[in-house]
Amino acid sequence: MPGQLLPLYFPGTPAYIALEVRHRLLLKMESPFPGDHSQRSEAMARGNFGERLKREREMREVSLEEITSATRIGTRFLEALEKEDWNKLPGGVFNRGFVRAVARYLGLDEESLLAEYDLARGRPGVSQAAAPAVQRAPELAARVGAALLTVLVLLVLAMGGYVGWRHLRALHAFPETSHAPTAAPQATPATGPANSSPVSQPPDTSASSSARGPLQLTVLPSDTVRVEILADGKTVLDRDLHPGETLHFEARSEFIVSASNSSAVLLDMNGQTMPPLGAPGASGRIVLTQNDLNRGPDGNAQP
Repeated sequence: MPGQLLPLYFPGTPAYIALEVRHRLLLKMESPFPGDHSQRSEAMARGNFGERLKREREMREVSLEEITSATRIGTRFLEALEKEDWNKLPGGVFNRGFVRAVARYLGLDEESLLAEYDLARGRPGVSQAAAPAVQRAPELAARVGAALLTVLVLLVLAMGGYVGWRHLRALHAFPETSHAPTAAPQATPATGPANSSPVSQPPDTSASSSARGPLQLTVLPSDTVRVEILADGKTVLDRDLHPGETLHFEARSEFIVSASNSSAVLLDMNGQTMPPLGAPGASGRIVLTQNDLNRGPDGNAQP
């Protein structure tokens, strides 16, 4: 049934293994480089990622619209991944986030699919540079081992010096503390009920937020959408955004983002992908602070 993961085609089942073997045999028979293994591997790497992604989705009878509804990733981005049309993708952490979300929804291994994505996006000349790298592997391993040994010796010496310094400091400080006169406690006269209870001071939140550093917000529209952004209570954007634009903003403590279409705006703050503003196709509003960093995917979106 559409929208459900079929256990028959999960990785490791007999049906899945049979389809995978058949697919690999067809790729081997149709390879345009039958004699050159390096050229054949490079060509397969650039075509296998999108083909496998599409094949896994179709085997589970899952449509692109279902993935879009579940992950909030635009359909045109999913099609670009399956066709390996990198020019239509935003790039950077957004692409890797798309791959992780699709792998999680289809029940695939996220790290394995990311490795295939990196191989498909690899720069030309990787196969030619691999041979010298393999030849230099023993020499590199020896240098790394020597460096690690040197660092370990330095750490041991530093720890020994620190322990010795603490010991000498304790020996010098002991006579001074043992012979120091003990001050007699002085009674404090009561001056009235005003001094009976200490006055609590509110925590300085501005100092703690400034110590963490400023907030860096990246906004990427996937469709034409009206967006309003307030940084520390000041309006820094209030206009229509179009696909292809990438905007960056900075704030000390808080961003407030509102959009006419929640699923048409992608937000990244300090290198972390933020949750959607609301339900797909509806307007939404979200408040982003330092507390949203390293938080789970729930966020604090408000419809």
